[in-house]
Amino acid sequence: MNTANYHSAKRTFKNRLALVAAFGLIAFTFNAVGHWWAAAHNRPTWYSASAVPSFVQQQRSTEETMRFLVRRVESDPEDMSASNMLAGIYLQKVRETGSLDYMVRAEHLARTSLASVPAVRNSSAVAVLTQVELMEHQWVPAAGHARFLVRLNAGQGWPNGLLGDALVENGDYSGAAAAYHAEARLGRGVGTEARLARLAFLHGQTGEARQHYLNALSFARAENVPSPESIAWCHWQIGETAFSVGSYPDAEREYRASLVSFPNYYLALASLGRVLAAQGDLSGAIHAYEQAVNVVPNPVYVGQLGDLHRLTNRPQDAAAQYALVTRIQRLSKLNGELFNRQYALFYADHNLKPQQAYQEAVREYTVYPDIYGADAVAWTALKAGKIGVAQAKSQEALRLGTQDAMLFYHAGMIAYSAGDTAGAQADLERALTLCPQFDPLQAQIARRTLAGLTTKAQEKSQ
Repeated sequence: MNTANYHSAKRTFKNRLALVAAFGLIAFTFNAVGHWWAAAHNRPTWYSASAVPSFVQQQRSTEETMRFLVRRVESDPEDMSASNMLAGIYLQKVRETGSLDYMVRAEHLARTSLASVPAVRNSSAVAVLTQVELMEHQWVPAAGHARFLVRLNAGQGWPNGLLGDALVENGDYSGAAAAYHAEARLGRGVGTEARLARLAFLHGQTGEARQHYLNALSFARAENVPSPESIAWCHWQIGETAFSVGSYPDAEREYRASLVSFPNYYLALASLGRVLAAQGDLSGAIHAYEQAVNVVPNPVYVGQLGDLHRLTNRPQDAAAQYALVTRIQRLSKLNGELFNRQYALFYADHNLKPQQAYQEAVREYTVYPDIYGADAVAWTALKAGKIGVAQAKSQEALRLGTQDAMLFYHAGMIAYSAGDTAGAQADLERALTLCPQFDPLQAQIARRTLAGLTTKAQEKSQ
């Protein structure tokens, strides 16, 4: 890394850290990637820095280790080993808390380390930087760094996993599959199984995905020092696969198991809220979402909380949550992030800013052309009155055979607007059969639309 790039990186770091201090958290959804220690020592991806299995004791041990390393780095900024180890702990804290602050610190340490020791002799810092780029949705630079790590660490599986993570999010599914299978050939662990699960789900193989997540859980439990967050994450993902096929009691059980392993785990809290809503417990769902938002003000969670307030006849509370989504988006833009499809989908779901949502969804899809990016373009195009675009992108979103009720719902509503009655009926039935309560508000719209189509069909037949 040359001097100009390093100082540019430092300026970027300072600007972003100032935003964190001024505005608090801006939450992100992270890939299941581990930290540099796992990479350097060929450990399963979720290795914990702690040496004590108890949740409370482990957290205390991690904090003590972190404080020691902070002091060490402050006294000797050129201590590459201490910097990289501290960066790894920061990445684990990101996974646990969703805090951008830890991610910014990890990136700063990685860049400082690379300024001191060249990348060819500093795989650990490159691995940290790659994972930060993945967390920031910078798939192209992440893929470049991952390819560098693959060349530099021939015979080790973990760089292939990082490469696959970047490729799958960029819509290169064949490339991602090759990378993941290369990782698997060199050894399996939590991360490998989780990645194979993601790939299976995307290709419509939900049962196979579930089995891979169960395998991941077994690996996590078999660790010499089991990581509570790793175990919690596996339970959460098993719950997500159960929810995706409408197995709500099974999903709830997994989310609660996740929270037993890692109390106040924001991913499990939000999903618990969703599954409680699916089972009709709206007050319990609101409470769970409120807990999740208190940990991480993720705009998706905030919007879903607003929807639940709306369903429980609390319009002012709903409006307050919807306004918060807009404020979080403004802060995200100030932080230099892309518009992000989650905001585009929020506006489309609530019939707000249709043209802006469409333009921004298209802009992001140009950079990140995966199936969910295509779906975001399709859904926002429908709300912006661009039916032809919506139809084309909806078909693109379904090209892998992914069994996701939301994808089918969007396809059904697009077909309905295009006058394709048979297509609309088929897709809406598929969505509601697969996961009847896939979303508190949107599932209601799907049922009403399908009922109207059924009534019209009956009237025609008479």
